[in-house]
Amino acid sequence: MLNRIIIYIALIIYTLLILFLLYWRLYFLRDPKREAPKGRNVVSPADGKILKITLVKKSYQKINKGFLGRIYTTTKDIAPITRIISIFISPLDAHYNRSPIEGKILTVKHTKGTFFPAYDLEKSLQNEKNEITIKNKSIGKVKIIQIAGFLARRISCYVKKNQNVIKGEKIGLINLGSQCILVLPTKVKIKAKEGQHVYAGVTIIGEY
Repeated sequence: MLNRIIIYIALIIYTLLILFLLYWRLYFLRDPKREAPKGRNVVSPADGKILKITLVKKSYQKINKGFLGRIYTTTKDIAPITRIISIFISPLDAHYNRSPIEGKILTVKHTKGTFFPAYDLEKSLQNEKNEITIKNKSIGKVKIIQIAGFLARRISCYVKKNQNVIKGEKIGLINLGSQCILVLPTKVKIKAKEGQHVYAGVTIIGEY
């Protein structure tokens, strides 16, 4: 009887594993074709829901990532005053990231996630992140921050320093990712709104 129960449990686990792998390969890692809109606009770097649009005057910014985790980033390398658009990527969204604008890659900086003792709350639960800075001839610099989930730290970046990219081009993938941040100079007039569902390379975030 005990052996039969163990076999049943093993079959259930095996079935769930197969279903998860099918979901991962066929749905989670889907790569829908996208065509970026023409004109003087900035498009979303990720699929998901806009959680918050924040005007930032500080040079160093803490961004909380849900209940667990946070990241720290600098905004002074983009402009003295910037807007931060935080996009939540759910498990149902496509997880490929795309360039929000045409330009040249200035920097790519990857930071591993960290786990410090819980008594130091300001340093605990920092998520893995990858920061990509792009320079556009018309508006200057913009920054995309890929943020991985705290448990599943897997960020893929497809671009390198000094590489030229076009608007809507794939620049990376966040495996089990949960958030993507777009940092823009204030000369970009924001058109998107908080709570709006956006699509990478397609939805217009702002115009200039």
